Amino acid sequence: MVLELARGADERGFHSIWLGEHVLLFDEYRSRYPYSEEGRLPGSSENGMLEQFTTLSFMAAVTTRIRLGTGVALVPQRNPIYTAKEVAAVDWLSGGRFDFGVGVGWLEEEFAALGVPFERRGARCRDYLAMMKKLWSEPVAEHTSEFYRLPKSYQDPKPLQQPHPPIHFGGESDAALKRVADLGQGWHGFSLQPEAVGERLAVLERMLAERGRKRAEIEVTICPYFTGCDLDKVKRYRDAGVDQVTILFFAPSPELVAPTLDGLVEEIVEPARAL
Repeated sequence: MVLELARGADERGFHSIWLGEHVLLFDEYRSRYPYSEEGRLPGSSENGMLEQFTTLSFMAAVTTRIRLGTGVALVPQRNPIYTAKEVAAVDWLSGGRFDFGVGVGWLEEEFAALGVPFERRGARCRDYLAMMKKLWSEPVAEHTSEFYRLPKSYQDPKPLQQPHPPIHFGGESDAALKRVADLGQGWHGFSLQPEAVGERLAVLERMLAERGRKRAEIEVTICPYFTGCDLDKVKRYRDAGVDQVTILFFAPSPELVAPTLDGLVEEIVEPARAL
């Protein structure tokens, strides 16, 4: 099914594919999932995800133009050196078609199982990204902080996109928007209706202005999540200032991938090109 999705979306002119991340799920957890009223992930804990970078590398090999992104990678719970290597590899293998979507995570139990502190994960994320940028762009990288020490070392090949692939931060809070304003090239909002985007974008634009940056420097992507999407909703997202809308994709079998993609093309993708 991964093969059919990647080739089918590429051939039909979709802009990008984004893959989420959880390496572990649990039947019982105290953490609150932020995108449901019940605070619980939808579906069974047995419905896991393929590992992002492995899957994106596979997709890169069978596509030619579509962009490939992590939506999002949970950076503070990951080893930053391996993550930098994986980002560079997918960017290199895809010919520079990779977008690095980054999040700080919400599932404390997952952090605990990985042996990573949940507290101060935002600061840890920033520090890891600072080290990754050195590995991506400097011939010899070195980094020392409260979170990590990297001795002088080499990591090659570098990403094709320089100084690094675009970083898109996920999240809708002020803290998430501050990460976008400080470090990002994109904002990937989740489960936001068009009417709610404007207020969040106004906050982001103010933060960008305070840092001498412009809204045009940021690509805004919104996923409606389970709230549905049609052409009218895409228009309202556009009017609110959104650059790209991502839609959850479901097909129960490989044979249904193509007709499902065709339906999206007919109902949304092709009409949206004329907007």
